[in-house]
Amino acid sequence: LAASNYPLPPEPSAETVNERLRAVAEFLRWGLPLCQTHTVEFYTRGLWEKFVALPPETVLSALSGDRLQRLLEEPTPQRPLEDVAGKSHHFGKPPVEMNTDNFMNDKKSHEVKLMSDLVDGIAKYYGLNQVIDLGSGKGYLSSFLSLQYNLKVYGIDSSNTNTHGANERNRKLKKHWTAYQRRAEANVRDQTLTEAKKSAKQDKEKCNANASETWLRTNNSLQSHVQVAVSDAFGIESAEISPDPNVGITKNQYALKPEVQVQFIENNLTENVFLDILPADAVEVDCSSKSNCRELCEEEKEQRKVASLKAKASRSKEANIYSPLTSFITAETELHDIVGDLEDCVIVGLHTCGDLAPSTLRLFNAVPEIKAVCSVGCCYHLLSEVHEMHEEGTQGIWGFPLGRYLKEEGWFCGRNARMAACLALERVAVGQMLPTESLFYRAVLQVIIEECYGIKRSDRNIGKVYSKSSSFLDYVRISLKKLELDESKISDSLILEYFEKYKHRMNELEAFNMLKVVLGPCIEVLILLDRLCYLKEQENIAWSGLVKLFDPIKSPRCYAVVALKK
Repeated sequence: LAASNYPLPPEPSAETVNERLRAVAEFLRWGLPLCQTHTVEFYTRGLWEKFVALPPETVLSALSGDRLQRLLEEPTPQRPLEDVAGKSHHFGKPPVEMNTDNFMNDKKSHEVKLMSDLVDGIAKYYGLNQVIDLGSGKGYLSSFLSLQYNLKVYGIDSSNTNTHGANERNRKLKKHWTAYQRRAEANVRDQTLTEAKKSAKQDKEKCNANASETWLRTNNSLQSHVQVAVSDAFGIESAEISPDPNVGITKNQYALKPEVQVQFIENNLTENVFLDILPADAVEVDCSSKSNCRELCEEEKEQRKVASLKAKASRSKEANIYSPLTSFITAETELHDIVGDLEDCVIVGLHTCGDLAPSTLRLFNAVPEIKAVCSVGCCYHLLSEVHEMHEEGTQGIWGFPLGRYLKEEGWFCGRNARMAACLALERVAVGQMLPTESLFYRAVLQVIIEECYGIKRSDRNIGKVYSKSSSFLDYVRISLKKLELDESKISDSLILEYFEKYKHRMNELEAFNMLKVVLGPCIEVLILLDRLCYLKEQENIAWSGLVKLFDPIKSPRCYAVVALKK
């Protein structure tokens, strides 16, 4: 698909995006302070009394069940992305589709399939073959793009462990992919041979048939079946079968893609049934085999050797390669230093953590070879904000905000609010419960720590104690050990007194966290619209928008920031 004959979908104007961003910012001016609080301090700081005037029962009633579902459907300021987000355009499925369920969980399989389809479509639009996958992690997206869509992919991750694992995983995937294709080849051979036997039997029964007519009938039958089967299995681009029964198969009717020719060679697919049907130069015969080969003169052997070397060199340079690399990427990274053969490419990121998502957009803007970007961010709590810097005079490039408007407004979210942006409203709406009891345990523990030990802040992390505890008493005892506090200072009976004192207020904590869940998407919207505004401010962008790529129940961080250069 070329850019000239496949028009881009409509995009939101810069004015529309800016208008929505301002509306969300205005809406959050009163709601953001609630999200900037920490649940640990719920009781010690009196957060319910400070922020909420209604009884907790009223809030829980308004944000439960069907009412929450209806809230999701209403065009409130909390849900403005639907109007400015596009839909993923379908560019056609590949001829042989890999079953990802054997290698990925349902969530990852869902994400990789949909994002790969979109990235391949963007690459086709520009006629590009190279993809740079930032924060490639275990390499699932990179492997799928290279094997399924025959793209040359560089997967860059900061973790050497991830890079090593991705290499090993890709090796196994390739082995599976080769076996998968071989099964497809076997199916083609079985169908063809079965049809040949059936045709031969029919010819034998019709003794009055002319020998030449018998050959033509067999040839046409095999031609039809092999065209469909081989096309399905290997992606052969075939012209329509000639309606004239006296015309045999021509070279143009079976034009194999280069990578398909290579696959035939690598799998030693030199059976008579294919050599008889395909054009003579469609498959390079393995001349080490004594059967089905004629003697070649030295000149012909040399010519074939040179052609084979050229094909291998071209293959290693262009197609179906995935190279995992280890490097820490920032907005100032020189990609040429990492990717030696950097060419016109698409840069992608599937759930890039923290600052890597904005760095991806900055690299897209700065590097001429990067023609398109498709970035799905995550871990907003790991974003850097200029107002969080601790060293005065420190200069740096911060992850938020990116756009002019929020910069001029001096906008600041804070870690707790960005953490709220990671909450999954859609999952809660379909019945996934909040971890209220574990949060309640931690909030009451904080009361104990402050009142009994005089400690308001601790550098130590309790970790996942709740799942290892049989009761609140057990939870407190384990936590005190982790915090290296003297357990003898507090008795079991006093611990249980604290529990009894606050247990009737657990619904306050639940209602407060439900308000955070509802406000969380507003903060995510603010971050995403800010990124889109940044792209709209650039002069070399042909198209930019937010694409709702995934099912938000399966994958809560479901929006991709997509942009294409002029």
